[in-house]
Amino acid sequence: MTMNNKVLVKLYVPKIQEEYDVLIPLNKRICNVIPLLIKAVKELSRGYYDPKDETPLLYDKLSAKQYELKNTVKSSNIKNGTEIILI
Repeated sequence: MTMNNKVLVKLYVPKIQEEYDVLIPLNKRICNVIPLLIKAVKELSRGYYDPKDETPLLYDKLSAKQYELKNTVKSSNIKNGTEIILI
């Protein structure tokens, strides 16, 4: 499912033991996607998730490798169905 240059991924958030299906834009850098994901999870968890003191990073669930912050989503291996972790 690609809509308006977005991909549908499964986002795991270990801090609150939840997972979400979210759309993320292909043309944004990972460093700009993380704040969008934080905002989405905060809203979806009704404010339960709020990483005030630290900025979480994004990891590939299968390889456990961190995504490079300067790369765009399009240039990473993130595509529809990718499972990512916000830690």
